[in-house]
Amino acid sequence: MIRPNLGWRSVAVLSAACMALAACGDNKGDSPKAGATSGAAAAGDGVLKIGTILPQTGSLAFLGPPEFAGVDVAIKEINDNGGVLGKPVQIQHMDSGDTSTDIATQSVNKLLTDKTDVIIGAASSSVSLTVIDKITGAGVVQISPANTSTAFTTHNDKGLYFRTAPPDTLQGRVLGDLIVQDGNAKVGMLVLNDSYGVGLAENAKKEIESGGGEVVKSITYDPKAADFSTEVDAIATANVDAIAIIGFDESKKIVPKLVEKGLKSKKWYFVDGNIADYSKDFQAGTLTGYKGTQPGAEAKQDFKTRLLAINKDLKDFNYAVESYDATILAALAAEEARSDNPAEIAKHLITVSKDGEKCTDYKQCLDLLKAGKNIDFDGRSGPISFNEAGDPAEATIGVYTYGADNKLTPEVKYQTGKI
Repeated sequence: MIRPNLGWRSVAVLSAACMALAACGDNKGDSPKAGATSGAAAAGDGVLKIGTILPQTGSLAFLGPPEFAGVDVAIKEINDNGGVLGKPVQIQHMDSGDTSTDIATQSVNKLLTDKTDVIIGAASSSVSLTVIDKITGAGVVQISPANTSTAFTTHNDKGLYFRTAPPDTLQGRVLGDLIVQDGNAKVGMLVLNDSYGVGLAENAKKEIESGGGEVVKSITYDPKAADFSTEVDAIATANVDAIAIIGFDESKKIVPKLVEKGLKSKKWYFVDGNIADYSKDFQAGTLTGYKGTQPGAEAKQDFKTRLLAINKDLKDFNYAVESYDATILAALAAEEARSDNPAEIAKHLITVSKDGEKCTDYKQCLDLLKAGKNIDFDGRSGPISFNEAGDPAEATIGVYTYGADNKLTPEVKYQTGKI
């Protein structure tokens, strides 16, 4: 289950052997992310402290359980294999809320006060944009497992912001191509009015138009609106073949309006912000055959088993692999840097993700580092290979279909592409 703030805790370490700092190879030198800071953060204290700001409440709360579980699976794996710098990694989970609250800022303040080295989160791009300057301004590393807004690629983050989810240039291409390939000539869009929604819609529109389709109506909306009748009426009068719903939890209010307007004959498309289990929300058959896109590689059954051991009530696995990868990468970067100083971790996040000997789990990568090897961590979400902007250079998008029970069917198509 999602935990409230429990303070710092250490997962039990099975091996008490101390990993001597000199044994961790660092043949890559100091190839930092462009603009990486070196003086804002205090020197490391020898203990890697990771904090999370992920949604326990708010419009993306359904994403919280798999993300927290992904982090915790990684923490257990790291600490079961000796921790980082010979000591257990400490983890503190905090709520990110959403942009209707100030929860994320309060959580970040607490983590900074507690001298956190790496903050994982937020899930929402808009939430991250409210705290990124506070985090990076304090000289702390931020790694999001789910931010997809293109705004982060050029944000002045002092070289301290990274993400394991791809920017929406890729999801937009896959979504737009899917809509066109399904034979839709005229498309309507209902778009959440924030950096995520608008950015994803723009990228999807480019792909639709390059494929010969047309976005005849695109309407941005306030997610806090009590009713979406006006927006749905505008889509209904546009005589479209397909409707892309690019939003969050408010989609539960939009879908019934689409049904009321007799728009079930149109093809509907969801995105990562609202592609969820709706079996308890809508009448059976409401979403049958409708599709959606979700950044991220498939969570394999062996990994799902590990996630369920952390949280037996998991229903969705969205961004679990990206959360796991973010945590493993932070630990490996600290090991390669031989320091938990955030500035040093930032320098090594790129180098542990590419241009070395391939490894796919913490122990394998750690053994290579201890042997003085350069490593290239290929994670559960893909090869990652951070570029100078802190974005993964390559990523995977899944294309999902809803069944009659309003759940996503097991048959999923995955498309991998360059960013």
